[in-house]
Amino acid sequence: MRRFLLAAWLGLACPLVASSAGAGQAVDRFAGDRAGAEHTVDHGAFAAFLARYRVVGPDGVARVRYADVAPADATRLRAYLARLGEVEVAALDRDAQLAFWLNLFNAAVVEVVLAHYPVASMRDIDLDPRAAVHGPWTAAELEVAGDALSLADIEDDILFTYWRDPRVHYALHRGSLGCPNLPAEPFTGADIDARLDAAAMAYVNHPRGVAIEGGDLVVSSLYRWFQDDFGGSEPAVLRHLKAFAEPTRAMRLQRFDGIDRDRYDWRLNDR
Repeated sequence: MRRFLLAAWLGLACPLVASSAGAGQAVDRFAGDRAGAEHTVDHGAFAAFLARYRVVGPDGVARVRYADVAPADATRLRAYLARLGEVEVAALDRDAQLAFWLNLFNAAVVEVVLAHYPVASMRDIDLDPRAAVHGPWTAAELEVAGDALSLADIEDDILFTYWRDPRVHYALHRGSLGCPNLPAEPFTGADIDARLDAAAMAYVNHPRGVAIEGGDLVVSSLYRWFQDDFGGSEPAVLRHLKAFAEPTRAMRLQRFDGIDRDRYDWRLNDR
């Protein structure tokens, strides 16, 4: 995660440890956009895992049946991540690259939970002794084309370096009840734009994203931590929310010129 977010999580004003060494060079090597490229990535193993273990409750929140995951399926998920590590990312077109990184991030979060389960929260998984933040984010546990990457490297140095799109936040599964839902299916380059819009609308129109309580506007802490990504100010965040809100909710948001409170549920999204 970006140092801004890490500091926000901890309530610190000072910079924290940087992303894993070598990430900057990795970003340069992964850069590229072969428009019309025919190279594709097989995300079938992740699709099968999601179909079997992702469930959505009456509250609209997607959870994972971590306790029920069969050892063979956990092994297949690890093998899928290993295969992604062999992909020549720069050979993909831009939309397929975005889908690749989102699927890698989301599958890696699920795998790291499985590797340390049972845990109550992602913050209980401390993998980087150098980091001042709790969680697995800064540990370089992934390998893509020979480069060691952390989840933070993927999010900050790749996704939000080459795709300055706030909708990416809605596509990232961070393992908590307060975060946007784990997608029902892996992303593909063919449908990425429509899927990002759908993910944004789903979160903005769910109470954990935006709620009006007792006359107060209460939003997910994601909009405070990543305010710069959503326009850099509370009025800009409000414009973003209204753009993806359903008509009735958008009308109710018209009377607000600022955000009253924010919150985030850190509990693991475990069924």
